[in-house]
This record gives sequence, C-alpha cells and structure tokens, in this order.
Amino acid sequence: MDIKEYLDRISYRGPHNKPDLATMSDIFLHHIQAVPFENLSIHCGERIELNLEATYNKIVKKKRGGWCMENNYLLSWVLKTLGYDVTLLGANVFFPEMDAYAEEIDHLLLLVQLDGKSYIVDGGFGMPYQLWQPMELVSGTDQPQTPGIFRFQEESGTWYLEKVKRKQLVVNQSTSTSQNMEDEVCRRIYLFTLQPRDIEEFRSCNDHLQTAPDSLFVTKSVCSLQTADGIRALVGWKLTEMKYNYRDNMDLVEIRMLADEEIEKTLKEKFNITLDKKFVPANTSKLSVF
Repeated sequence: MDIKEYLDRISYRGPHNKPDLATMSDIFLHHIQAVPFENLSIHCGERIELNLEATYNKIVKKKRGGWCMENNYLLSWVLKTLGYDVTLLGANVFFPEMDAYAEEIDHLLLLVQLDGKSYIVDGGFGMPYQLWQPMELVSGTDQPQTPGIFRFQEESGTWYLEKVKRKQLVVNQSTSTSQNMEDEVCRRIYLFTLQPRDIEEFRSCNDHLQTAPDSLFVTKSVCSLQTADGIRALVGWKLTEMKYNYRDNMDLVEIRMLADEEIEKTLKEKFNITLDKKFVPANTSKLSVF
C-alpha cells in the first residue's frame, strides 16, 4: 500500500497520522466522490479479480472504480494501514421487486472499532443508497446524512440497514422508474451479522456475480459516482443525475438516454473513466438499481 498514492487518487489533502473518526469520515467521503461504483469490466470482457494488488492497480493506478468486493477490500487495506481496527463482514442485499433478501451473502462491508464504538464503513454500494459517512452501529436510531436518513434495526443478532426516501422531482417523467418504486417511503438495503469474514469466503460470490446469466451485474452495466451534492449514474444507456434535497425534502432527478457514440465521452467527462477494451452497455434485467 502506497498510502500517498492512494490519497492522491482520491484528492485527499488532510492529515492522516491520527486514526480518529474525523479522519476516517473525511477519507471515506473523498473515496466515494472519486472512485465510482462500477461493473464495467464485465461488459468489457475483463475478469474482476479478488486480489488486493490487482484492485489497487485498477482503482489507484488506472483510475477505475469497482464493486463492493473491490472498493471495500481496498478500503480495509487503507484503514488498516492508517491504524484502524477493521473486520470484514458479509451482507445479503434486498431486492424490492422480489420483496426478499438474497439467499446467500452477496455484499462485502466493513466493521471498524474505534474509541469503544463500532462503525459500519461501506464504500461499495453505490447509487442513491451509498452511505456518505461511517454509521455508528446502534439499533433504531435515525442517522441523517446528505443522501437521506439511514438507520439500523437489530433483531436477534441480525442487523438491517434501511434508508428513508425523499420524494423525487423527475424532470423527464417518461423515463422514470416504476410508480411502486417512487411510492416507497423506506427502502430496505441489506441485512448482515457481526460474524467476521475472511476474503476467501467471497470468492464464489465474486465469480457468480460476474458469470451467472441472471446476475444483476451481468444483465446491467452500472457506473455511479457520488458528487458534491448528489449522484450521477449510467445504467446501460440511461444517464441519471440526482441532486439531493433540492427543495422541500425532495431530490431533483434528471434522466437522459444516450446514443452509443456518447457513452465513451460520458464515462470520461462524468466519471473520469477511460476503458482499455471495447465496452458493450447492457440493461436487460427488470431488477432496479435505484
């Protein structure tokens, strides 16, 4: 880990010699606003490796993004290098269309012990459900952040993360999400336990998500990046830009469908991504990432 090179990658200029909450929170925010959540490798014919050296090379040196097992695995290395007590955890993501959580663990997140408190650090979820700050692991307490109000609920050792949704002002209503999604008041995001995990436990999941024909990540190309006041996301050919809390507890949403010839330029200008191989967008799944 070349910590200076990593901090340069996320444009972090603050102090990092003291492992405290303020430093971790600041580095975390810089990370999610510099490193996209993306699965573009799958749609470029590249394999996503669950390997720290490969991930470091991809995200830091090549200025790409990654999915949870890349972003959070790299973040665990960063935080450990800076002196934090970090444990890997596994989560099951909620799919609203099926009203069910994934049967197997399909998400990597981090538990950080700091000054007698526990925090969940998750820089690898993306879209409007991306945390902007570490969340203290307490049950039933609203924790307001820029994207909205997040909270944990704990039942018999299982923890549930959910987000209270704002209303949306959609500029181009014809390309919006389905009505039942818009009417959601609270979105369940995932469930997890505090059982420590080893990275080896995620290898089969990492393989399955990038090869199974019905995998959300095989059927959709996704690239999202948190901005200073919201997010932008390219899913298939659909570019969505969201400004949080635009007015009256309402998010402003602008949607545009891109032509094939606009994709490469959009990835460069909106997400600072330049791909080595030919990218083939995809969006055939009915499962929503919003």
